[in-house]
Amino acid sequence: MGYAHEYADAVLHRGRVPMEPADFVPDWSDGPRKGKFYPGVRPCALPDGDGLPDAPVARGLLPARTPAPEPEAPGPAGFDLPLLSAMLKDSYGLTGRRLGIQANSDLSGLPFYTHANWSRGTAGGGGLYPVSVYWAAGPSGPLTPGIHYYDVHRHAVQRLLTGDVSARIREALGPDAPADALETDQYLVLGVKYWQNTFKYNSFSYHVVSTDLGTLVQTWRIWAGARGLRTAPVLWFDEPRLNGLLGTAGEEEAVFAVVPLRWGGTSGAMAAVAAPGPDPAVRHRDVERSRTVLDFPTVRAMHEATTSHAAVRPAPGALAPAAALPVPAGGTRVALPAASFPDVPVRRALRERRSSFGRFDAARPLTPAQLSSVLAACAATSLESDADPGGAVRQARLYAFVNHVEGIEPGAYAYDPDTAELRLVEAGHQGAFLQENYFLANYNLEQAGAVLVPTVRTTAVLDAVGDRGYRLAVGTAGAVAQTFYVAAAALGIGAGVALGFDNVSFIEKLGLTGGDEAPLLIMPMGNERPRPAGFRHEIA
Repeated sequence: MGYAHEYADAVLHRGRVPMEPADFVPDWSDGPRKGKFYPGVRPCALPDGDGLPDAPVARGLLPARTPAPEPEAPGPAGFDLPLLSAMLKDSYGLTGRRLGIQANSDLSGLPFYTHANWSRGTAGGGGLYPVSVYWAAGPSGPLTPGIHYYDVHRHAVQRLLTGDVSARIREALGPDAPADALETDQYLVLGVKYWQNTFKYNSFSYHVVSTDLGTLVQTWRIWAGARGLRTAPVLWFDEPRLNGLLGTAGEEEAVFAVVPLRWGGTSGAMAAVAAPGPDPAVRHRDVERSRTVLDFPTVRAMHEATTSHAAVRPAPGALAPAAALPVPAGGTRVALPAASFPDVPVRRALRERRSSFGRFDAARPLTPAQLSSVLAACAATSLESDADPGGAVRQARLYAFVNHVEGIEPGAYAYDPDTAELRLVEAGHQGAFLQENYFLANYNLEQAGAVLVPTVRTTAVLDAVGDRGYRLAVGTAGAVAQTFYVAAAALGIGAGVALGFDNVSFIEKLGLTGGDEAPLLIMPMGNERPRPAGFRHEIA
């Protein structure tokens, strides 16, 4: 067993045995920026995509159940500048300001611009957003070939390196990478700047940033899937080489994924071998805001463990033994109605995605159709990657703590996606258990209509594909969380996702002791109180 097994166990038990340093307190006044700052590098504004025709979010959430309508004109053959720009804006760009009255601890500071909380289509652990998006553009695209950093604050790109490095990226991905990764010269490279998250979460940070990877790539999967396009990350590659291209030290910022883009008007294999000579490297440096940057040995050890065999891609089928276990047959079951979503555009669903933070209202229960639709969308989610091309392996199992759903008795249930049924685990009201085992006070879990809990067989994934599989296992939970948020927004109901709970208590409650299923998130959903207080910053 590698170090990732030890780390996974520490994360699972952190509600009872705090992770070191147990006495750590964040210095909020000296925190990092939510993004990178390259002084002297001119930004190039991107189009916002407002004029693009939108697509129904249902096609991205339930593609197998939502056939595309006969188009009046052929769909896009691949990405182009307006499409990619719109996807970046809708996923990670700043789309609004959070000023609603809610129960989170940051409420008092939100009216001050220096503490403003800006909304994005993608969820981020703790609202920190440590993932940096780089567009590695080759000659087939519209930009000068090179490496371009996506500036989320200005919805612009900054060219950090001039020159085509796409062949070097293909070499780093390896000859056994998926075909679509070798047949393009356009890539989105996802780097994680650790300090942007460790300053708050310290040793727990590696787990959190792995969920952030999953939320972002799942947003792209939903957004692209709604338009008949496909995005899938490559997770195994020569990571030190790509870190070198970006000019970053791996223990400070590491490349977690590469997303190949099928570009319109291009087809066929690209040059497989880069020009001779050493790799170029970005020389511009991000200027850190924090005066003091701390190093956490646990995060460094996880970085080293997940990087040591980064280019050794799992063999086909290697992930299959770590698939989610089927729900046992029999038992007390509740049939759910067929899943369906209203004809909501994907952009609107992403713009309306937010955390409810204490606004749930038990007086307005969920309908079985709402619960069924969210469960079906989450169950259909997997982190499709080079370890599982096509997303054939179901990686997460879902449980539902039902509090207030019309016609369904309160209790803890396992969701069977093959039959669209809930199988009873424990009857009775669960509100007290949920609240007692949640660490914070920003969610009124008893008032939620239901609380969903995704589990992943984390240790089985590590056994199957090695320590680097930690990013895949926890990223899968992040992908489920993003689907959950978008599905709830499409249905017009409130939602939230939390990492701070006693995982072991949920293992015991759900009868999972002795197994390898790890509850990684709790996801409350429900109707919110009517007529909430808020502030329309865009008309102020």
